[in-house]
Amino acid sequence: MTVREQTEKIEQTVLSPLAALSKNSKGRNSFEEHCPIRTIYQRDCDRIIHCKSFRRLKHKTQVFLAPEGDHYRTRLTHTLEVAQVARTIARALRLNEDLTYAIALGHDLGHTPFGHAGERLLDSVHPKGFKHYEQSLRVVERLERDGKGLNLSHEVKDGILCHTKGKEASTLEGRIVRIADKIAYINHDIDDAVRAKLLQSCDIPSEITDVLGTSLTKRINTLVTSVVENSKDNIMMDDKTQKSFNSLHKFMFDNVYVTSLAKAEEGKAQELLKQLYEYFVKEQTLPPEYDYIIEHEGIDRAVCDYIANMSDVYAMYIYKELFIPKSWGVL
Repeated sequence: MTVREQTEKIEQTVLSPLAALSKNSKGRNSFEEHCPIRTIYQRDCDRIIHCKSFRRLKHKTQVFLAPEGDHYRTRLTHTLEVAQVARTIARALRLNEDLTYAIALGHDLGHTPFGHAGERLLDSVHPKGFKHYEQSLRVVERLERDGKGLNLSHEVKDGILCHTKGKEASTLEGRIVRIADKIAYINHDIDDAVRAKLLQSCDIPSEITDVLGTSLTKRINTLVTSVVENSKDNIMMDDKTQKSFNSLHKFMFDNVYVTSLAKAEEGKAQELLKQLYEYFVKEQTLPPEYDYIIEHEGIDRAVCDYIANMSDVYAMYIYKELFIPKSWGVL
């Protein structure tokens, strides 16, 4: 037996009957020989971590645009926190931890620069609309590796596409990532908002903190424990915890996500992206790797892909190069 086959046998022995076993995967779109060491989901984890889109997440906004300070979350640190919460739940439920981890690592690869403000802008200007979860799937299927894609397994792609809205993932592992994403971002956004002095912990209503706890650690522990203790053939919390979590979500929308000073620069970011989009649609001067997309799917699709791929830093650099006059001098 190879190392991979031994791992698959261990999965079959140790994991829950509800787990998505590696050996039962529906496989990849393009056939590949099995790795002698890694299962199909382990290979998917490696492919995502080593891809360019994953590295760009370090310079993409989570909530706070271009924050001053080293400790605010970026899209990359958000992804890692989601992955850790998801792995904890998967291990406790004896589900496939590698599949869960791969989905979590890939779930936001298609997110735009400047967070959801960028997503809303592209959704408004692109003729077919824009959703980051659909773009994440497009990244791994169509854009990575110079158009070849990462050729991920069916189950990982399904979990990426279904991680936030619409139909649920076909695997429990994918559904774990959906709830872990919410647990992670609500709690780390509170932490960042307190750091930015937009909130104090005591601002959260007592009817929420009495159930979930008063600190990041206690809240995450309460939420994860509820998921582990109440999930059987689906992934869920108990009603009391879910109700408090919903109230916390509303509190954050009312006090941080919509009205706070952290969002004051979003209009500028959207105008920047709008001008970039209009310029590239008109001039059609994209990098050569987008030529195939222009030829087969049109200039709007190619420009949307190009801008969605940008980090905040790169979008601002390109804008400066195109629209900001350079200093002139005689040598």
